[in-house]
Amino acid sequence: MTFHSLGLAAELLKAVEQTGYTTPTPVQMQAIPAAIAGHDLLVSSHTGSGKTAAFTLPALHKIIDRRPAPGSGPRVLVLTPTRELALQVEKAVQTYGKALRWLNTACLVGGAPMFAQIKQLQRQCDVVVATPGRLLDHLNRRKVKLSDVEVLILDEADRMLDMGFAEDIDAIVAATSAKRQTLLFSATLDGVVGSMASRMTRNPQRIEIEVAQQDRGQIEQRLMFADDLGHKNRLLEALLGDDGMNQAVVFTATKRSADELSLSLQEKGIAAAALHGDMHQTQRNRTLDRLRQGRIGVLVATDVAARGIDVAGISHVINFDPPRQAEDYVHRIGRTGRAGRDGIAITLSGPRETGLIRAIERFTGDRLEVHTIPGMEPSPRKPAGPRPGGNGGRRFGSGGGYGRPGGEARRSAGGFSRDGHPSRSERSHGDRRSRG
Repeated sequence: MTFHSLGLAAELLKAVEQTGYTTPTPVQMQAIPAAIAGHDLLVSSHTGSGKTAAFTLPALHKIIDRRPAPGSGPRVLVLTPTRELALQVEKAVQTYGKALRWLNTACLVGGAPMFAQIKQLQRQCDVVVATPGRLLDHLNRRKVKLSDVEVLILDEADRMLDMGFAEDIDAIVAATSAKRQTLLFSATLDGVVGSMASRMTRNPQRIEIEVAQQDRGQIEQRLMFADDLGHKNRLLEALLGDDGMNQAVVFTATKRSADELSLSLQEKGIAAAALHGDMHQTQRNRTLDRLRQGRIGVLVATDVAARGIDVAGISHVINFDPPRQAEDYVHRIGRTGRAGRDGIAITLSGPRETGLIRAIERFTGDRLEVHTIPGMEPSPRKPAGPRPGGNGGRRFGSGGGYGRPGGEARRSAGGFSRDGHPSRSERSHGDRRSRG
């Protein structure tokens, strides 16, 4: 099957050809014709499956032949959980709509100046990509009108719910037309996502895409025990000095830890930088650009900030602080093994973090193999009962999710402090979240 057989307009097909894509992915083959036919969709698909094109192309196809009346609001609205993902989606819209010279887009995210976004909205925007909190700010200030939205897209809906955006999403959806088409993409379509979908869609077509084995990059998972914080730091330095390491993402539980650890690495001559929710959007974009250019060897990040990092050169993921939620482990280690490459994921566990390790093993069904570095072995520990047995494997596909379609994490991490105690959950700067 080719893109020409999907029913897309000639202008969009030309843009697709210019990107170098010739064959649609499974999610594109199923979602694009169904969306063009006008169906509401519930799609479960993993990161890297081509889902952005699967909703961007039919949305642009729907608005390509009709120019709106003067003063109309956006006709396509895309909601995403994070700023990085919103910027990626807007870039995709501009790429596929490059032949539509009249097309105007706006990206409304926290951490960026409100005034600049208001100026964007003063033009007649055809497509708005936004995080829920910032969009609700503009909606409450009456700077954007959503009653003209023809296509509403919720990308990574499960992640938005886990980040506490449920009430914001309800308020936003209530401001749109009841006649709209709704396309919901999520790692899972069960639980709270299913409940939300039942309220927002009409007779939706359900599409679930499994990960093809040949498309999976292989990620070797390792576990290293540490006696204390100092031991963790020594292990981290040894790991980062390995000749086989290209680029690494080191995950910490808190924004403060990310800053402190990246500064400590810089003082040791390591090209490191932090990425977290308190950084201004311009600074975050600059950091990610330097990572893609290879100017940063080690990115120290929190879970919330790490969403949307897709850099093929990342060979290692190191969980300096194990994730508080087991689901976030899958998302974290999926930052390596991109584009079919192999990767290594290493989790450092302190004495008070063994419970988190057990939760990860129960969730994934895999037992993490214990590794040590000669001369840096941990002190003997008291046996703590049997660890859960899984399928015995140490590798998994980066696109997969251990039995969950898509494998994308469903909760924001929050995290633990370095001594293993719970810390306050991360919050993206500028994006409101519900308190409940």
